[in-house]
Amino acid sequence: MTNSNPQSGAARSQDELKTLVGQAALQYVVPGEIVGVGTGSTVNKFIDALASMKDQIKGAVSSSVASTERLQALGIPVFDSNDVAELSVYIDGADEIDGQGFMIKGGGAALTREKIVAAQSRKFVCIADESKLVKMLGNYPLPVEVIPMAAQRVIRQFAAMGAQAQVRLNGGKPLVTDNGQIILDVTGLKIADPLALESQVSQWPGVVTVGVFAFQKAQVCLLGTADGVKTLTF
Repeated sequence: MTNSNPQSGAARSQDELKTLVGQAALQYVVPGEIVGVGTGSTVNKFIDALASMKDQIKGAVSSSVASTERLQALGIPVFDSNDVAELSVYIDGADEIDGQGFMIKGGGAALTREKIVAAQSRKFVCIADESKLVKMLGNYPLPVEVIPMAAQRVIRQFAAMGAQAQVRLNGGKPLVTDNGQIILDVTGLKIADPLALESQVSQWPGVVTVGVFAFQKAQVCLLGTADGVKTLTF
């Protein structure tokens, strides 16, 4: 583990930590190539930083409509993932990340497209503040994107595991993802074996994507701390 930008003891806001890791991620962007870009408030800091080197890259593949709009507004071309065989790197945040690089993602409801872009990237670089680093995944509600007609049955399957799942709402109505599906948020899980849980839930009929990123784990995590950016490698 290495440190950069050390200012020991300097109090930084969460927003400042996000800015630090967003800028630090630029070192993993390969000039002349297309970069995979995730979704969320931390990634927005990376997108803003990426604008400073937009003339050095071909463009980006984005995991959400929101990120696509932000990239294009800054003059960064966005490619369809089907038109790009492989990406050198995918930069995205996490809702939780453990000491092996396994993550919970999907707080921004973009987990399906995030997993797709991660799967076509040679390296996943997670950018996060230190509050996201945990010993075991599961305190953060696990997002699961499902086809609406399967929602209640999937809720019952989680209940049989001792967990509680509920439909994520937006303005009192079910939140609809960029893919036209809905999200279940699952609490009461302690995810001791992320690979096993991802495999299990992914097989349930009607589940589009489970927000455990174990098969598409991070190889690097740039963690924003009071002492600067710590680099974790897995």
